[in-house]
Amino acid sequence: MVYAMKYMENARVSAQEALTVDIFSMYIETEQIAREAKPGQFISVYCQDGATLLPRPISICEIDGSRLRIVYRVVGKGTKEFSHYQPGDPIRIMGPLGNGFPLEAAAGKTALVIGGGIGIFPMLEVSKQLTGQQNIVLGYRDQVFLKEAFEQQGPVYIATEDGSQGVKGNVLDAIREETISGDVIFACGPAPMLRAVRDYAREQGIEAWISMEEKMACGIGACLACVCQSKETDPHTNVHNKRICKDGPVFRAEEVEL
Repeated sequence: MVYAMKYMENARVSAQEALTVDIFSMYIETEQIAREAKPGQFISVYCQDGATLLPRPISICEIDGSRLRIVYRVVGKGTKEFSHYQPGDPIRIMGPLGNGFPLEAAAGKTALVIGGGIGIFPMLEVSKQLTGQQNIVLGYRDQVFLKEAFEQQGPVYIATEDGSQGVKGNVLDAIREETISGDVIFACGPAPMLRAVRDYAREQGIEAWISMEEKMACGIGACLACVCQSKETDPHTNVHNKRICKDGPVFRAEEVEL
């Protein structure tokens, strides 16, 4: 396997806004990372607080020339710090990390783009770079975000746990109720959702690619803190493991255990 070049940059925040009470959208001006990034990859974001050593892995939401957009949920000390950054503030990042979605798998086909929870964020750039037909299914707990951005790319179907918008339930409930179809699946979300997507793809005989969410430490495959079980032997560890940060986060659905 050939791994892409990664860069450490002292970048700058160009814009930031709150999308909900705990979800923020930040644009970052970079020198190299935005030019090299692919849909489905992520960056490591370092805190300015010296007491917080480990970077936070955050998926790339959009690639805009020399800018990257990240959308993230505030869940702890690190992301709380990021939420206070203002335009012009320095931000230390490393990337692009991991592998992206193989969009060429959708050539001449209708893609089914699926995102759930914070797994919705990286699917926007996937949707933007697809050149053929696509159907987009987004699953939320309650508050809906980024819907208008996705609607510029293709038909969007919504599922919410509380039924406040779209179909009440999850993304698979929406797919079945709205009779949504596709020839290849690109998906990101929590493990139960990905498991259901994998089973659905197997049942329908559809090729499926999934991006796995996992807590990470180094983000570059050295610490082995984010391994998942795989059906193939990892040449690095010589066991049936894959490093989500390095070998993923995108995998063929049947390649890993969920």
